[in-house]
Amino acid sequence: MVLGLSIVFVWTVCFLFTALFMVLSEKRGLDREKCSPYECGFEPIGSARSSFSIRFFLVAVLFVVFDVEVVLLMPFVYMFSYGKSALGILSSSGFLFILFAGLYHEYREGSLEWVN
Repeated sequence: MVLGLSIVFVWTVCFLFTALFMVLSEKRGLDREKCSPYECGFEPIGSARSSFSIRFFLVAVLFVVFDVEVVLLMPFVYMFSYGKSALGILSSSGFLFILFAGLYHEYREGSLEWVN
């Protein structure tokens, strides 16, 4: 009973704080100066919404994915140094298979080509 009341109380307090912060953080009017991009005190030259190459975006996403893959592979290195188990070898083999399948898909799609 006490646990149930505690959970209800915590949820109510969280909801009230969320509602209070939403009301307090509401924007109260738009000013032309605040909506314009800041360029060191000068008037903006051109559009602030300049387009960039989609290849740059894809390379950045691939880099982030590569970093996550390295982080996820690190426990396998420690597992193989302390002892080999069938489940560990199976899970690391499955993970590497998924990585290489994704690499093959990116190669076949042409995402890894730098120059057209």
